Amino acid sequence: MKTKFLFLFTLLLTISFISNAQKKQKDWEHLLDKDLTKWDVFIGVPHTTVDLEGYEKGDGMHGTPVGLNKDPLHVFTVTKTKKDIPVLNVSGEIYGGLSTKKEYENYHLTFNIKWGTKQWEPRLKDKRDSGVLYHAQEPHGQFWNVWMKAPEMQVQETDSGDFFPLAGVSMDIKATKREENGKEFWFYDPKGELRTFKTGANGRCRRIDNFEKPHGEWNKLELICLGNKAYHIVNGKVVMVLENSLEYDKEGNATPLTKGKIQFQSEAAEVFYKNIKIRSITKLPKKIAAQL
Repeated sequence: MKTKFLFLFTLLLTISFISNAQKKQKDWEHLLDKDLTKWDVFIGVPHTTVDLEGYEKGDGMHGTPVGLNKDPLHVFTVTKTKKDIPVLNVSGEIYGGLSTKKEYENYHLTFNIKWGTKQWEPRLKDKRDSGVLYHAQEPHGQFWNVWMKAPEMQVQETDSGDFFPLAGVSMDIKATKREENGKEFWFYDPKGELRTFKTGANGRCRRIDNFEKPHGEWNKLELICLGNKAYHIVNGKVVMVLENSLEYDKEGNATPLTKGKIQFQSEAAEVFYKNIKIRSITKLPKKIAAQL
């Protein structure tokens, strides 16, 4: 009798565990498939060095963009690993943006990123660069004739997690100045004074520290947006907390910015993304809250 009871108890426990695990998996929406059905592509202005006929060329920032859902050089493509996991391949050859068709609010976004080897003008000798824009607002092309108006979580070699405000947005960040490579910059500091970082010459705020893995390895980045706050996370470490997200119209009037599209950048460097997934949240995950 005891053996039978123990067997039933173990069986029920196993079923419960599997059910909970499946529910957790279902909470996440996987955003990648081979045809990018959940995304729109916008390609900017080809650089003069790009081998592409029939399109205006320039410095990559000024001129006429290729446009929406036109990708003649296949800047954004999807391949699959041996384990059938879709991988987003971003060539970087032309500045571009891959943006979700849906808008999102109050969410936890996670993805893995690894740098490739190719680099292109006008950033041939600079750090490999990309980025994730959030709360992104149409139309396309508001920044450098390619990207939307949005806050940006920087994805760049040794600088992932930095903040950039694109095309008329701002966020408040606790920050202090410190020296890096002989120059002073603003860095996120949870003990610092709350400052506004707005589109312009001094809009950038740097992450608290570099937690990236060496070139060629996969890094896990996370973005949490909850209410008017955002959290940039690199390999499990909170590298920046931001609040009071605002967007500005042409007259300078500010309105809260708490939802929008998500846009991945092509910015003159080859980069790979996988396991891009998102879920709705009402509170911070425990592992993140414990760091604050």
